[in-house]
Amino acid sequence: MIQPLTAPEVNGDTRTAPLLLVADPESALVQGLADALEREGVVVTGVTDGAQALLQAGALRPDVVLVSASLPVIGAVEFIRAVRLTRAVPVLLGVGEGHAEQAVQALAAGATACVARPYRVPELLPLVQAAFSGEAATRRTLVVGRVELDVNAYQVKVSGHTVHLPLREFELLHYLMRNAHRTVTREQIMRHVWNSTDTTSTNTIAVHVKRLRARLGDTDDQLIQTVRGVGYRLVDKSS
Repeated sequence: MIQPLTAPEVNGDTRTAPLLLVADPESALVQGLADALEREGVVVTGVTDGAQALLQAGALRPDVVLVSASLPVIGAVEFIRAVRLTRAVPVLLGVGEGHAEQAVQALAAGATACVARPYRVPELLPLVQAAFSGEAATRRTLVVGRVELDVNAYQVKVSGHTVHLPLREFELLHYLMRNAHRTVTREQIMRHVWNSTDTTSTNTIAVHVKRLRARLGDTDDQLIQTVRGVGYRLVDKSS
């Protein structure tokens, strides 16, 4: 088990710093996340399998739990079901390429939201802080024209009809919608969606954009517009 750099600060039975339990088989990844989050005032305890996670979830009563979709011994979905029998703690599922089915099952089992893995501090920090401050883990919904994206439910609707997207296309649409009406470069997309600085994979982006357009019914390329030589821009077709 990865121990936090500092013990949780308490005042009686009340913590003065948020406690995040991370369950992930890659201890180096967890340690890097712990180092980054603890600089932001979050106490992190890490375990490497689902059995340890269940024990620590009961013993520590963390404010938020982050579990990898590839959690061994006791899988992520089974862990979430077990936790939901006793606690309403927010549970975040760390997902990567190929984890779309696990994401659907985890959300159905009671996961609060899906987050990208490798983990990103700017994405995790607001969720941890909101839970610690006592705010409800509110649903974050983005709407651009006929397209509605619910981040926590991992759901996309076009004109009220649900559209099923693979994980990478969901993340691509999420990034474009967060930057709606602004041009984002291919380099920015690679960095924020693929978590890569490789600038030679522009064809990968083009393929995913083409597939995303088809799923959204963007037959005239007017929802996701190509800005030649630069990148892409998502706009409200109804405006």
